Amino acid sequence: MAASNLGQRLLTAAVVVPPLLLLMFRGPAWGFFCLVLLVGCLGAKELFRMTHPGDQISQWIGVVSTAAVALGFYFGTSDTRVLITILLAVPVVGILVPLARLGEISTAGIRIMAGVAGPLYVGASLTTLAVLRRDLGPSGPGWVVLTLTFAWLADTGGYFFGRFLGKTKLYEAVSPKKTRAGFVGALFGACVGAVAARLWYLPEVNLVHVLPLAVFAGALGQFGDLVESLLKRSTGIKDSGTVVPGHGGVLDRIDALLVVAPLVYLYVLWLR
Repeated sequence: MAASNLGQRLLTAAVVVPPLLLLMFRGPAWGFFCLVLLVGCLGAKELFRMTHPGDQISQWIGVVSTAAVALGFYFGTSDTRVLITILLAVPVVGILVPLARLGEISTAGIRIMAGVAGPLYVGASLTTLAVLRRDLGPSGPGWVVLTLTFAWLADTGGYFFGRFLGKTKLYEAVSPKKTRAGFVGALFGACVGAVAARLWYLPEVNLVHVLPLAVFAGALGQFGDLVESLLKRSTGIKDSGTVVPGHGGVLDRIDALLVVAPLVYLYVLWLR
């Protein structure tokens, strides 16, 4: 990463993070969900632009399906019929769209699977952040921040460890720039986030639990990054978009979060 790109990243963070924290801690739960829904729809548009190139109708059907999954997941905790209906209807739509929008037969398989899995991958995974914010009362915003730091401090730790210590490639066929040192740095960054939460804004967390969670989240976030890299390489795309200066597209920025957020949500659901 060039120094100018790092500067762009820091500037973007300085602009985005303060209003995000203000909305998260001071705003209503539904307001934060609206932000999550918007980000999910933008990420879904980028995803379906990769898997359904040139087919605007199919892309927007994918975005609508993603929004439906997000809405169903957020509101379905109070009425499981809504959640069950969405989770059954969206995959059916996903498998039928390529029949109506045939395109090239050679790409039909990836379009079918993207239509089925894409809305769950983006919509449901990201909405776990909004559910954490809503359902955990006064500590909800802290848990969301912890989840974000697991993903983003891991990315930061991975960058610096990889830049200054990295030589051996982690998975060169998928992501030539990632190194094993960077992977270790990601685990370290996630653990720093866990300790900071315990000492600062979320004293209720138990380090005996949250440190192993941080290690798992840091590793899983790196794998989530690799998955998106694999998707981009398989579709011939360098960046999923250009919405976020210095970061590429929305999907480039949330790829780790899409696997870390469900992990934290399941931890809270079963073990907290």
